[in-house]
Amino acid sequence: MITVDKNAAYTVAIKTLKDDATLAAQTELRQNKYLNNRNIKRLVKPIMGFKSFNTARRTLGGIEAMNMIRQGQVNGIAQGNSVSQARFIEKIFGVIA
Repeated sequence: MITVDKNAAYTVAIKTLKDDATLAAQTELRQNKYLNNRNIKRLVKPIMGFKSFNTARRTLGGIEAMNMIRQGQVNGIAQGNSVSQARFIEKIFGVIA
């Protein structure tokens, strides 16, 4: 399920992605009139001008993954525990701090 605001462009984009088989046919689009995308828009604005759809998709996916980690939506990582969050990132990406 994809949740977006009521912008009409989303409906057309999702239909195109389904027709191209980029997105699974059973993916549902949920539109919410008052969806607050302010945080995502704030993060994405400086990096607009993506050269391809895949670059945009991967970047936004990374932003969403980091938000999920920060909000404690990953098993074993408490919300606000920056040490466990940093260790998790180090572990999955092989980063040595």
